[in-house]
Amino acid sequence: MADFCTGKRCPKCGGRNCQLISETDYRSGKYGFGKGCCGYILFGLPGLICGLCGMESKSKTRSYWVCPDCDYKFRA
Repeated sequence: MADFCTGKRCPKCGGRNCQLISETDYRSGKYGFGKGCCGYILFGLPGLICGLCGMESKSKTRSYWVCPDCDYKFRA
């Protein structure tokens, strides 16, 4: 039987019932203290918002196969 019908074969135990999962790592940016101070000096109290400028969030998604027989996880 073909691998696409029953899942990927586990390289550790040889099981054929591996399942595909995806994991996502999410990281958000931090407040820029230097930008906030410069904004405060130039614009007063509302200038503190300038510290939020340039904040970026990053996410990374990876796919793995997981064997339910031996709990081995390997890259797709």
